[in-house]
Amino acid sequence: MDAAVLAVSPFITLLAWSVVLLAVHIGLQSIPATLELGSAWNAGPRDDGQKPSGVFAGRAERVFANFRETYPAFVGLAVALAVTGDLSGWGLAGAWLWLVCRIVYIPLYLAGIAYVRSLVWVGSLIGLLVMTAVLIF
Repeated sequence: MDAAVLAVSPFITLLAWSVVLLAVHIGLQSIPATLELGSAWNAGPRDDGQKPSGVFAGRAERVFANFRETYPAFVGLAVALAVTGDLSGWGLAGAWLWLVCRIVYIPLYLAGIAYVRSLVWVGSLIGLLVMTAVLIF
């Protein structure tokens, strides 16, 4: 595939935005942990197994772990769709659905909002399944 075609692929832009979202997760997880346990803990090897005990820090860690469960699949699917092309537009719709749901999921999880948060998570999974279906069918 021509590099110029990849350069204009909307999937490349979505991949870039997904990295921004990754950085947001890293900040949301690391800042409250560092505030609670100190910069020496953050800069150190963390061999003692100490973890932050605050509610917000715990939720931030769990929402980040949840993101990391589906992020590799999104990256792989987005690259595959960028390379093969998405003539139907459904793959792009699925990618946007995943990204928007992952963004909405963060404040819902941090606020402890049940059920709606789970529905949003299902929406992100549907986005991945749509992307997969475009590649398979």
